[in-house]
Amino acid sequence: MSDELEVSISCESCVRRSTPDCADCLVSFVLGETPDELTLTHDEAKVLALFSNEGLVPSLRYRAREAR
Repeated sequence: MSDELEVSISCESCVRRSTPDCADCLVSFVLGETPDELTLTHDEAKVLALFSNEGLVPSLRYRAREAR
């Protein structure tokens, strides 16, 4: 197991799942039409953020559901 920090994004907890925002999200871009969960290392997340800021890939549209 690596000591490197990981970032995990679960579509199950996203309020935008199955909306037009979902189709234009970084997670859908990476995983395809039926995204579930994206796990990235900290370095991978930083690179994707740079690409997104330059318009090369969609931005992360994830928004967590509020805890009940």
